[in-house]
Amino acid sequence: MRIVQITPGLGDSFYCENCLRDAALVTAMRKLGHDVLMVPLYLPLQVDKSEAVRCAPIFFGGINVYLQQKSALFRKTPRWIDRLFDSPRLLGWVARKAEMTSARDLGRTTISMLQGEQGRQIKELERLVQWLGAEGNRADVVCLSNILLVGLARRIKDKLGVPIVCLLQDEHGFLDGLASPYAKQAWEILAQRSRDVDAFIAVSRYYAGFMQQRLGLDAARVRVGYVGISLDGYKPRESGPDVPTIGFLSRMCSDKGLDTLVDAFVILKKNDKLKNARLRIAGGHSANDRAFLSRIRRQLSSCGLTDDVEFLADFDRNAKLAFLSSLSVLTVPEKRPAAYGLYVLEALAAGVPVVQPQSGAFVELLKMTGGGVLCEPNNAAALASAMERLLLHPDYARELGQKGRKTVFEKLNIEQTAGEMVRIYEGIVEQFRRG
Repeated sequence: MRIVQITPGLGDSFYCENCLRDAALVTAMRKLGHDVLMVPLYLPLQVDKSEAVRCAPIFFGGINVYLQQKSALFRKTPRWIDRLFDSPRLLGWVARKAEMTSARDLGRTTISMLQGEQGRQIKELERLVQWLGAEGNRADVVCLSNILLVGLARRIKDKLGVPIVCLLQDEHGFLDGLASPYAKQAWEILAQRSRDVDAFIAVSRYYAGFMQQRLGLDAARVRVGYVGISLDGYKPRESGPDVPTIGFLSRMCSDKGLDTLVDAFVILKKNDKLKNARLRIAGGHSANDRAFLSRIRRQLSSCGLTDDVEFLADFDRNAKLAFLSSLSVLTVPEKRPAAYGLYVLEALAAGVPVVQPQSGAFVELLKMTGGGVLCEPNNAAALASAMERLLLHPDYARELGQKGRKTVFEKLNIEQTAGEMVRIYEGIVEQFRRG
């Protein structure tokens, strides 16, 4: 098949599950013999450096999107001016220095992007459609990485005459975080624009049901394609670390529950048997998270725990593998029900058990893998108790980790999930051609 995968980039300043998932999926489908091209939007994509991912030029460059939203002048500028602002180096610098992805500040731009050909970024949309329609770029199917891109679907389908598939992977958090009245408007536009999409593929059964209800989607249009990961470099785990060590791997922000984890860590350290426990935090952060992290560091300092907590700057593939091998347990206590958790699969692949909130896809994921325990959401004491059980019983923790690792290697490796995704695409294309 010839497949185009359109994925928003968020730069490389923090761990982006969607970027990593899409890049790994594209790489795996190409290894299966399919011609897959990744098209980045907004900012450079975050990909594992070990994976050779063929990418198109950046479309809807973040700076141009912002300027075209703010001023009619930039909706008419010639391409050579736009190209200056689309420089990957400049976009990467802006992503690190300024917050371009905060849901609170992007209400109007989000509405405009969802409106597609009726929005203020019509010039960018026409450039993308023209490029996709070129002979060397035409595809059998176009996949949108998430439903925030649904405004592109109508023009792409009109131009290319191919089916549009849209992945569903945790978009509701961004949408619900938009300032009033933009959140309500966005959901209303999505309900209308979703008709332009031929099929949706959710990353979990939980999220399929959730988005069906929120958007009023017909169940027949929604499929489930579980997330898989590349297992290269994940070695068998002989034993855990000598010092009880808790890990966090995600964007360092409140939504991901880092403050809940720190509160739980403070509770754990009061247990004499865990006085030597450590906390290692990885995943990076955006410019908008700096004030939050400053508060976290002050809290740790006031509790005398600064030396027991480590904030890691690197989270590329090699650094991530080394990080996971140092852990007794991993947790990312997300505050809202999540569609999936890539970090859960990565931890389990390394034989590290997880502790997650009893909400969203985590219930489904841990039932499937048997690789961890669940606890009450948004409750630091409950999180501390669940982690304590694993930290004080390393044999039990090792058993969970090995059980989870076995399931990930057997059922959730990227080659297997890529093959399943291609089979879903083939069915959608066949159905589209039959009319």
